[in-house]
This record gives sequence, C-alpha cells and structure tokens, in this order.
Amino acid sequence: MTDHEAIEAEVVREDDNSEASSSTNNTIVAAADILPGTLYLLPLSERPFFPAQALPLLLSEEPWLPTIEAAASREQRAIGLILVKPDSAEKAAGPGDFYEVGTAARMHQLNRNEGRLQFIAQGLKRFRILNWLSSQPPYHVQVEYLNEEDGSDVEELRAYSLAVINTLKELIPLNPLYSEELKFFLNRFNTHDPSPLADFAASLTTASKNELQEILDTAPVLERLKKVIVLIKKELEVAKLQTQIRKQVDEKMSEHQRKFFLREQLKAIQQELGIAKDDRTADVDRFRERLDARQAPEAALKRINEELDKLSILETGSPEYAVTRNYLDAMTELPWGVYSTDNLDLKHAREILNRDHDGLEDVKERIIEFLAVGALKGQVGGSIILLVGPPGVGKTSIGRSVASALDRKFYRLSLGGMRDEAEIKGHRRTYIGALPGKFIQAIREAQTANPVIMLDEIDKIGASFRGDPASALLEVLDPEQNNEFLDHYLDVRFDLSKVLFICTANQLDTIPGPLLDRMESIRLSGYITAEKLQIARNHLWPKLLERSGMERDRIRIGDEALRAIIEGYAREAGVRNLEKQLSRIVRKSAVQIVEGREGTIAVESPDLDGYLGKPPFKTETPMSGVGVVTGLAWTAMGGATLSVEASLVHTKNRGFKLTGRLGEVMQESANIAYSYLSAHLEEYQADPRFFDEAFVHLHVPEGATPKDGPSAGITMATALLSLARGQQTDRPLAMTGELTLTGQVLPVGGIREKLIAARRVGIHEIILPEGCRGDAEELPDHIKEGMTLHFVERFQQVVDWVFTPPLPPFLPGADGNEGAVDER
Repeated sequence: MTDHEAIEAEVVREDDNSEASSSTNNTIVAAADILPGTLYLLPLSERPFFPAQALPLLLSEEPWLPTIEAAASREQRAIGLILVKPDSAEKAAGPGDFYEVGTAARMHQLNRNEGRLQFIAQGLKRFRILNWLSSQPPYHVQVEYLNEEDGSDVEELRAYSLAVINTLKELIPLNPLYSEELKFFLNRFNTHDPSPLADFAASLTTASKNELQEILDTAPVLERLKKVIVLIKKELEVAKLQTQIRKQVDEKMSEHQRKFFLREQLKAIQQELGIAKDDRTADVDRFRERLDARQAPEAALKRINEELDKLSILETGSPEYAVTRNYLDAMTELPWGVYSTDNLDLKHAREILNRDHDGLEDVKERIIEFLAVGALKGQVGGSIILLVGPPGVGKTSIGRSVASALDRKFYRLSLGGMRDEAEIKGHRRTYIGALPGKFIQAIREAQTANPVIMLDEIDKIGASFRGDPASALLEVLDPEQNNEFLDHYLDVRFDLSKVLFICTANQLDTIPGPLLDRMESIRLSGYITAEKLQIARNHLWPKLLERSGMERDRIRIGDEALRAIIEGYAREAGVRNLEKQLSRIVRKSAVQIVEGREGTIAVESPDLDGYLGKPPFKTETPMSGVGVVTGLAWTAMGGATLSVEASLVHTKNRGFKLTGRLGEVMQESANIAYSYLSAHLEEYQADPRFFDEAFVHLHVPEGATPKDGPSAGITMATALLSLARGQQTDRPLAMTGELTLTGQVLPVGGIREKLIAARRVGIHEIILPEGCRGDAEELPDHIKEGMTLHFVERFQQVVDWVFTPPLPPFLPGADGNEGAVDER
C-alpha cells in the first residue's frame, strides 16, 4: 500500500461518515471491505445504478481507461456510478452536469478487448458528493455515504414491503424477464430486507431516469418504499395493457391461421371428392373457357396451347409459372374475332354531333362524309383521322362523339411526352414486369376488336435512347400493315385494321412526314364570338352549375355579360379559358349563397370587374399611318393580327434594319420585299432613288413575341411602299401572302383563323393570294358574312387595292432630284 493510500485509509477510519466509523469499536472489518472517502466517478447517461444491482458494464477505453485504472489500483476496487443530466456521458462538461447522489460499486472481472472495457459492477451503498477533487476525467470526488436507517415503525415498513412484494407477484407473470432478475436478487438478498427490496423493485420499472434518480436520492427506507410502490403500480398497468394488446394480436393471428388451415383442409377434401380443383387446374380450365368464346386465329391458338401445356407441368410457386400465367391471362382476354356492330345511321350521327357541339359545321360535315363512306362499305375502319387545331376547340370531345355516334367503345391514349418505343409495341417477355403495348391494352380493356382509339397530342411525341415511338406508330397507323400488328409481349399478330384511330394535334410541323402521310387531316380553326356564346350558354354554363350543385334559377348570366367575358377575358381560339372564367363566377356566387344571400344572383356586364377583375384584353384598334400596314398571322392558339411598321431613320446612307424577334423565314421575307421594291419603285409611283439614300427601320410589334413564317411578305412590301410614297391606307384592311422577287403572291395557310382574327378587331376587307380562293370558298357563311375578300396573283394588284385612287406617275424634276408628291 502506498503512503497516499495509507493516509486515505487513516482518514476514512477517523471520519464519522466513513463506513468503518459506523461499526462498533469492537468489530473487526477487513481492509478490502472499507469504502474509501474519495471515489473516482464513472458517469451513466440512461438510468441510475442502484445498490441492489449487479450488472455487467461495457464502455470505451477512450476516455474512461484512466478512471478505471485509478479505481482498480485501490484495494477496495470501488468506483462511483452516477447519473449525468445530458443524454450522453461524453457530453458531461463539469460538476453541474452530474446529479449529487450515486452508488458506490465494486468492480469484478475487469477485461480489456479491442478498445472496450468490460466489468461486473456490484452495487454497495449510496453516496453524496461533498467536494470535487478533479472536475476533468478521471473525475475524483470526496463523498459521504448515506445512512438508510430512519427509525421508522417496523410494522409499517413490513406492510409496505408486503405491498411491494404482492405487486411484484402480479408483475412477474406478465414478463418472463422479471422472473430471471428476481432469482438473481433472491440469491443475494432477503425479501424481508426492505432497503434492497425497494431498490430492486425500482430497477425493474421502465420509469424515466429522473423518476429513478429521485428514488436513488431518497435514503430513508419508508419514504423510498412509498415512492417505489407508485412506480411499480404504473409498471403493472402498462404490463397489463401490453399483455392485453399482445393477446388481441395473438387471437387475430390464431384466427387467421385457423381459417387458413381449415381452407387448406377443405380444399384437400374437395379435391379428393372431385368437387374442386387445384390452382393450376383451375387456371388452365379458366383460360380454355375464355378461349372457347373467342375466334382466335390458328397462329394464336397454337401459341396459347403451347403455353397451356407448359403451365400444366410447372409448379405453382415458381416464377416461371407466374410469367406464363400472366401471358395466358393477356392472350385469352383479348377479343379475338369479337366486333361491335356499327351504327351507320347518318341522322343519328348528326344528332349526336349537334348535341355535343355548337359550331364547327365544316368539321361535322367532314365527319358525316367519313361515316357515309363507311355506310356504303358496311363498316368504318382502315382510316386514320387527324384533328388539328388550337387548344380547347373540342378535338378530344369530337372523338368521343364519333365513338358515341357509331356505338363503339372509346379509349383515349395520350402520346404527349412518350419517349419509349415499348409503350407502343410492348416489352419483350424476357424483362421482369413486362407488359403489352398501349394498343393491346386498349383492345383488352375495350373487349372489342374495333373500338375508337384516340391518340391525343400526337404532335408532342418524343424520342430518346429507348427508341422512337413516332416510327413505331407507322406500323399501327398504316392500313396496309396494321392488320398484322406484332406486339413484342404477345409475339403473335393481331388485327388492328378494324380500329378507328382518331388523332389530335395542335400543329403539323412536329409530326414526321411519313406519319402525317398516313392520316386524313381535319382542321378545327377555332370559334368566333357568336359560336363561343352558344357554347357557353348551351354547354359550359349548365355543366358548371351541375358540377357545383347549384340550381339553374339560383344564378343567371346574360348574353351581354357572356359576350364581354369572351371578348375581354377569353379571346383565345378555344373555350377552355372561357370555362375557367365562368367557373370563377360560379365559385364566387357560391360564396355569396353560403353566406346567406337570398334570391337569384344576376351577373351582368358591369359586375364582371368584381367577379373576374380587370379584363386582360382591350379592344384592339388597328394601327394606321404612313408606313403602317396590318397583316394577318396564324399561331397555335388561333389567328392574330399584327401591324408592320416602316420608318425612315435618316437619309445619310443606305440601310435596312429589322426588329421584333423575327424568325429566319420572316427575315428572308422582309429582305425579299426590300429588294423587290428597291428595283420597282418607279413602277409604283415612288421616287426610284428613295432607298438609295434612306436608312429604313422595319418593326413588327409586339417585340417580346417570337414570329416566323412567309405569310407577311406582301404586308412588309406594302409598308415599305407606303413609306416610300408617303401615303397611308385610307381605310381599315388587312392582308396575308408570300411575296417573291418577281412580284408574285403565293398562297399561305390558316385562312380561317386569319379571317376570324380580322373580324375580331373589326376589319372586314381582306387581301388574300389567288391560291387561297378555294380555302376561302370552303369557309362557313357565318365567317365570310360581311367580309370583302380580294384575291391577287401579283403585288401590283395589292397596290391597286390598297392605294385607291392611284397616285399620278412619278415625274422627275428639272434637276432630276425632285418629284411630284400627292398631298392626299
């Protein structure tokens, strides 16, 4: 023993609080059993350690190895186990993070292994920290040992001890782990000793560390028993609840197991009696029963029979069985030879189209013509219809109406963003989770081999490293090929020639040429105000009222208000935005009704600002002036008017500038117009030297909107000529057409949309290329009504119609630099 330890032992012997001083003077105590007056502390983070416990402890060498070595070097091998307030022992920063009361324990069987320390801690006695000798690891403190004798009545102690014991008797059967701990306790203590009993009972509970520390802080036995009895009563209630929950779960599990065994027994009995079949036989019989109701071709029947023979020898639990079963399920569900009867009554078709759509008379006639040809043949099929038009004009709903008119099943397939060829032709069965293509799935769902399949947004189909779906569609949409369409999943030919395909697109530019060549295009150009008014009155408004659960006489909207909404809030070609605006009115009216408004709500034009805010579209006034001419353009949203402005910047040098976010084709049209007029100014009564000295700026508002296309050629040339002649148009008119370097005016597209756009802004005189005469004559009368159309073949005719009456011929002045100018 070192001198320092000898001094410590002497201090302990003389200290009134030491365990040696508590002994009688005539009692001899072994040195190893005397607890020292100072202890090295080992912090605990989860729950305190009680004197009645003996548990193995496992900890890291870093940073606790010096603490363990210091404690183990003493003869008593005593260490102080104390709870810390942080959630980790390593986070204890100083004395303030430690509780005051802990347990002195003796270390047994200390082992070191791979950076870990392990020993068995035997709880001995409570202690309280008096003074900190070291506030850094290894923590070293001076302690006093608490006296647990409080002089309480022995009978009262016995009564509480019995209460604790009885509660433990109820608790132990609920958890088998408690019985093992009880055996260990009984080997070390007597159940009639209340202090260890109280500590043991507290250690069994799952109480919080603060509640357990409060038990450790309580040295008087009677008071401690009172607190412990509360904790173990709570533990008993929790254990009972857990047992009840476990019992309920076990009962359900037992019931499921019982039913499973009974079903298996019943199945075995039925199979023995021949009443029922096993799963494999049932699957095979079901597939054969389906096949009897179909008229599958020979190749398909051969493949199905081969797969059925394979299925009959496979184990039901094997993966191959599931793959084969899914394949047969798809093959036998297909409507081989099952066709619905077409209703080819044209009167019925007209009623359906007129019921579902207002306007679009030309489109309806094209549909009726298409059905009439089918009536002569006796069937409708082998054709692919492409409906082209701006969003919201009713392309998808027309497809539904055609299916309804024919009494056929309807299936809609959106192609927008599709990038995988397998979506069209299916996955090969070698892949996990393989499925047939969308067309086979559509046939399977429709349960007829001649449904109406709508291919929506065919212009937005994509391509990627997985293949090109547009190319895969060539086989589907080719009447010469789709009678033997091969899906990769089925690996059997299927006849799609009786299917009526209806495609929709907003524009034709992004559709591959070979695919477009296989379709018959029907253009839906958009609606004029009168048509939108009828659609809103007859279709949109009743649908919105029904959707909101509102009676028709509860809210009313006048025609003037509808017309104001169409012209000020929903000016696009379709009616989708119009429906959104009407829906806003219905929602705001619903709020008023719920808040208690009585009577009928009447929505008039002056009320629209309160319902919809200020109108985003103002009344368009065509621009006018020298060098300003109105043109007509086609966009994916319908037709639009655009003003072309030409201005003389200066006369210091020749130049030509273009602005307005013009595309490459439109820039070429402007340069052609500039070159043509530069060479022919004298023919059009203008100064032939005007462009030699003039720097001209040509602008197409609005500058933020990209523009492209050849149809503004004559508009730009007319604007430049107006600038060169110093003469503006004397009346509202608009024009469209492509100009060549020889002065010819070539035809352009989108005539219907352009006329609708001109009518919308109040322009009723239009100049069109002669090549567009046929398109204009096919337009419905309600679009051409009140319109004056001039058809031209050369730019000279454009000049004759625009600048009437014509100016006198240009006459050079005496010095050759001045000419006559018409002041009109």
